[in-house]
Amino acid sequence: MRKPRDFDSELKALADKAKLLKERRVRQLGELVIATGADTLDADMLAGVLLGAATNKDASTKEAWRRAGAGFFQRSARKSVPRPSRHDEGAAPRDGDAASA
Repeated sequence: MRKPRDFDSELKALADKAKLLKERRVRQLGELVIATGADTLDADMLAGVLLGAATNKDASTKEAWRRAGAGFFQRSARKSVPRPSRHDEGAAPRDGDAASA
């Protein structure tokens, strides 16, 4: 005779797994925001950019964004976008940085 299934424990295990997957997705999204340098944007601007991307219907624009994103992930040495430290703000440009000044 077969042992009866414990549906409650199976449901709890599935709920726990779903929670872990959601937490991992949120963590990865945060890592992506940091890796792209988007963490330098304020929350309102970042939300606006994401809302604009989500509602954009232009296929060529979406394809350009997709290619740029794929290129980001395919870089051999993925490095985050450099951001100025607190000590660099307002400082004179270093040698080689004259083009950005």
